[in-house]
Amino acid sequence: MRKTLLFGVMIMIIMSQASNSFAADAANPRGARGGRGAGRGAGMNMGRGMGMGRGNGAPQQRGPSEEEIQKMEEAMPTKAVVEPKKPRKLLVIDILGQGAFNHTCIPYWNKTLEIMGEKTGAFTAVVSSDINMFSAENLKEFDAVCLNNSVSLPLSPDKTPELCKALMDFIKGGKGIMAIHAGTDAFYTGAYIWPEASEMLGGKFSGHPWTDNGRDQWAVKIDEPDNPLMVPFKGEGFKLYDEIYRTDPPLYQREKQLVLMSLDMSDETTKGARGQKPTDEDTGISWIKNWGEGRVFYCSLGHNHAVTWTAPILEHYLRGIQFALGDLEVDATPKPLKPAATEN
Repeated sequence: MRKTLLFGVMIMIIMSQASNSFAADAANPRGARGGRGAGRGAGMNMGRGMGMGRGNGAPQQRGPSEEEIQKMEEAMPTKAVVEPKKPRKLLVIDILGQGAFNHTCIPYWNKTLEIMGEKTGAFTAVVSSDINMFSAENLKEFDAVCLNNSVSLPLSPDKTPELCKALMDFIKGGKGIMAIHAGTDAFYTGAYIWPEASEMLGGKFSGHPWTDNGRDQWAVKIDEPDNPLMVPFKGEGFKLYDEIYRTDPPLYQREKQLVLMSLDMSDETTKGARGQKPTDEDTGISWIKNWGEGRVFYCSLGHNHAVTWTAPILEHYLRGIQFALGDLEVDATPKPLKPAATEN
């Protein structure tokens, strides 16, 4: 696995034709074992937060330090993007299946979301490691579900048919779901396989050539600069230290979801990461889609602890959450890639 490094990175936005480089001064401690940290907030900051170990049920990890929580609070948006139509509740699920990879960023995101909801007034975050929260009766309390790096959820139509039906009815009936980083790991690994839910999310984990190695920054391009979710980036690409998930077809297809940002393969370092294959040329990072009457939001960024105190990314998450909750109205019509221009 990886050794923990402690290092600082300056957040800079370099306005150039190539891209912007987002970073931030941050000590990047190893996310060790310990209790769950739940809170609110999201920010953009690239240090090295490692995901180590295997889980079973509730993740056992050390949460963010007081200093890190202060960074989250300072980077957090101060108000909702739009006024909620009514008081909103976001169910944050951080369950890990048997033998699942245990991301140490889980308690950081729990805390981030709690701070975000409290500080902006956009929602109230309720963190749970109880799979029965997906019952129809419990879901009635909520407006959207967040999968916080929930690898190998114990949900499948053959083993938990009532819970699967309740969750799918919840979303298709007009509610929302979002997933952070390894949330796309939720429905297809281990003993529980749920193809429809993976199709709903629009992607699944199948590798990450772009690792959080503390050495290489990966370039991100903005695909939809005019989309309300992308306002924080001001139309400029950026670079960051993080772990980026591969997005394989056929689950990931631009014909099925509106891709907001993706890896910039014009960047030499990003293009040169080891272990790539031809389909990696289009690697989505964040997208939205409609699912029945409901809404789906996914963002791959967040393996690195420092992402949770990186302001532009936190603002992006807030906007995505308000879309999933049903307050920020956004056109999620997919846009297929245009054929590359050819020289005569």
